[in-house]
Amino acid sequence: MSSSTSDDYRKKVYTKFGDSGETSLLYGGRISKNSPNTEAYGITDEAVSVMGLARAMTSDERVNDMLRQLQRELFTIAAELATDPGKYELFQQHFKPVTEEMVTSLEQAIDSLEEEFEMPKVFILPGGSQASAAIDLARCVIRTAERRVVAMAEQDMLTNGLIMTYLNRLGDLLFVLARYEDRAIPIERAT
Repeated sequence: MSSSTSDDYRKKVYTKFGDSGETSLLYGGRISKNSPNTEAYGITDEAVSVMGLARAMTSDERVNDMLRQLQRELFTIAAELATDPGKYELFQQHFKPVTEEMVTSLEQAIDSLEEEFEMPKVFILPGGSQASAAIDLARCVIRTAERRVVAMAEQDMLTNGLIMTYLNRLGDLLFVLARYEDRAIPIERAT
């Protein structure tokens, strides 16, 4: 399509605004690409992608559905982390911030999964299957995101402290979910 009308609607992926080492926050403002905020929402975005990899590898519909829902929640968390604290009300008008109910939902998912199989009582080596290995990788990425969010909190840059709780619980859920994915195959002990 070469008409000028279609070109008017097409935006380029590259903007060149980040070439100087800064990036835009949601609802305005610019910060360094090396700031705690950027680190936190960047690694959260990484987790969303790794969960997508796990979804592409699993043949278990329940695992796929859970990962898809978690991806959506993390997408919103990344947006929350990418919002200037002074513009948090704008975020709340468009998105649902992390709530106690979301944390409780993660805990309920952990409990539900653990009722269906016996969790290993030893340290295990990740890699029983491609899907569980990807879920374990997502868990590690989430633990990194959690550390980045703690760094934000320590610098009084975190608007919603429940994000730390959510990420902590999500790491637990992903550990259980990886074991659930491999529930029918023998585990490999780490030692």
